[in-house]
Amino acid sequence: MNNKKNGIPKLRFPGFTGAWEQRKLGEIFEIQSGFTGDAQLNTGKFKVSRIETISNGVIDSKKIGFSNVIPDKKYKLNVGDILYSNINSIDHIGKIAEYIEDIGLYHGINLLRLASISDNPDFLFYELNTEEKRNWAKSHANKAVNQASINQTELKKQKLSIPVIEEQTKISNFLQHFDSLITLHQRKLEHLQEQKKGLLQKMFPKKGETVPEVRFPGFTDAWEQRKLGEVADVIDPHPSHRAPAEVKIGIPFIGISDVNEIGEINYSTVRVVDEDIYEEHHRRYDLSIPSLGIGRVASLGKVIRLRNDIGKYAISPTMSVLQPDTRIEINYLYSYMNSSQFQKQFSAKSNGSTRQSVGIKDLRTLVVSVPSSSNEQQKIGEYFSKFDSLIALHQRKLDHLELMKKGLLQQMFV
Repeated sequence: MNNKKNGIPKLRFPGFTGAWEQRKLGEIFEIQSGFTGDAQLNTGKFKVSRIETISNGVIDSKKIGFSNVIPDKKYKLNVGDILYSNINSIDHIGKIAEYIEDIGLYHGINLLRLASISDNPDFLFYELNTEEKRNWAKSHANKAVNQASINQTELKKQKLSIPVIEEQTKISNFLQHFDSLITLHQRKLEHLQEQKKGLLQKMFPKKGETVPEVRFPGFTDAWEQRKLGEVADVIDPHPSHRAPAEVKIGIPFIGISDVNEIGEINYSTVRVVDEDIYEEHHRRYDLSIPSLGIGRVASLGKVIRLRNDIGKYAISPTMSVLQPDTRIEINYLYSYMNSSQFQKQFSAKSNGSTRQSVGIKDLRTLVVSVPSSSNEQQKIGEYFSKFDSLIALHQRKLDHLELMKKGLLQQMFV
């Protein structure tokens, strides 16, 4: 028997029984549209929230807009208010966030304000954030070419399942604790990423200099400059630049975004192609040789490790394969290519009117600063490799927590 159809969630705190009550959203909330105001939202001193500011149920303060138009008091948010995206691309319809202080409400977002204090706004926020409710919003939206919308009349009809206030509070408190844990891991991850970014700037020489600002003890020699094509074989993996047909059973045909910092493939996003492609590609590059990949059409400048211990796979033409020679240590090269010094060079070579790209010949001319001592190269490479492993560990923890939360949202609501 499917208890959810009978108004009972799959997962429930002890002591609570009976079916949840079904009510319409319009019976629970007063709905207010946002103001149109200054369409640019890039100047002024009055903070306003747009749908682009909403990420994972919270407002990203870095993306807040600023308007010269003073929002009317009716557009100001109160504690317990919920923001609900009503005009945007179909993927954004039904996207929600909770109250944030001193923010005005902009066009494209509906303000949901509780009509009475008999319900818990945090519980309702989590219910509206379930996959079922997001899918409802998408299915009931009016779809245009570049935009979708959902009107208030339709929104008011959406059915919500509501337990007694004590159960609402228990559920919302539990999920808030879970969110705090996710936020903690997100901050740890961001801190590590910022640390790495700062070290990448300091541990490689700046333009026009021959020694870095920060260096391991015992090394004093000036660094040398080499063109990338002089220290590595720069390979175009798929000269036809046409992606092979996708199949159900085969090998991964990896794009630059399908691999993380330590070379792990995301099999949920990767394209699968016929295994014959591997043999065709194997004639151009051998991944048993230590290799890197760099995005030169998509995700420009992103560098990944191409591992040889995860089975057969082939490389998308959106990147180039780099195979360093004996003069440069691969972990060192990987780290240097992630530095701002190298990335600025790379960006300067990008061209294209509709889609930016960097050609193979240009890639080979990019300059790499190299310590003359292989021991110094190795120390730098190993140091950043450990940093990358730590970042990947925290990313996996964060992904696991977010997946757990998604599962809980499916099971704890009707």
